[in-house]
Amino acid sequence: MIITVTLNPAIDKSLSVPSLRLGRRHRTVERRTLPGGKGVNVARLLKTLDVPVVATGFAGGPTGTQIVEQLTRESIVNDFVRIREESRTNTVLLDPTTGEETEINEQGPAVDDDELALFREKLLYLARGAAIVVIAGSLPRGVEPTFYATLVRELRKLGVMVVVDTEGDALRQAVRAEADLVTPNVHEAEELIGQEFGDDEDRAGAVREIVSLGAREALMTAPDGCWAQIVVDGTPQLYRATIEERESVATVGSGDAFLAGYLAARYNGTPAGECLRFAVACGAESTERLGAGLLDPRAAERLRSEVELIAVEQSAGVG
Repeated sequence: MIITVTLNPAIDKSLSVPSLRLGRRHRTVERRTLPGGKGVNVARLLKTLDVPVVATGFAGGPTGTQIVEQLTRESIVNDFVRIREESRTNTVLLDPTTGEETEINEQGPAVDDDELALFREKLLYLARGAAIVVIAGSLPRGVEPTFYATLVRELRKLGVMVVVDTEGDALRQAVRAEADLVTPNVHEAEELIGQEFGDDEDRAGAVREIVSLGAREALMTAPDGCWAQIVVDGTPQLYRATIEERESVATVGSGDAFLAGYLAARYNGTPAGECLRFAVACGAESTERLGAGLLDPRAAERLRSEVELIAVEQSAGVG
């Protein structure tokens, strides 16, 4: 079983608005409303890929009730801690005439110490039956950036693989806490390393440096695939996986599809390289539809053969 943690979930509204201009009145041509937040998206995708999954986190107010009820209608097993403040609503505006996407994310609720303690107790209980725990997305207001790192250390004591997908200081602390796998995109990795990447040598070196900072493995997503340092037969190996860029409907949530594809393949015992191929295929396929956390597994499987996987020489470094 895989557990996904979303401490700042949302109702995600995706609106397709042709010729979007600020200050004007518009009508949508397509709308999709789903429970969201990175961990929730990963849970939906894992469910789609037939991997046993439980979604947990915080849910507050009528919006939190809507999140839980809709996940239940989707047959996604969930066990959220109820909090006093209202869960957030996020909006994505897609202009299909230009392909531009605008994200408007609410700040979300504050969480107090009692609610944090209750969640921690629940997670450690659930994790006793899990192979993997995915901690994904932003922290609620008032929660210290070290909280994910604390969870990483406690979960690893249980022998659970811990995956962290976040950004900023929360990511930095989770890496230092020796998370088993971290999955930043290029921008998040640049922030973590402290420099912009000018070329492929920088990008390859960045993944290696993330591992040297404490993470056991690292996957860095890019628009055309990923850079990855993973352990193969006990030895760290650096890979570059790419797919030809495709015309997309929306890219929001493609990183979640990438992560879900990788974890689903890994959970099912797929060889390391094929895990990366499937991850990139899932990320690419997810851009074919409006709304995060949506995927056609058969289409993703067909795309797998289009992913090029290269083992990279270990001499590359950040420069």
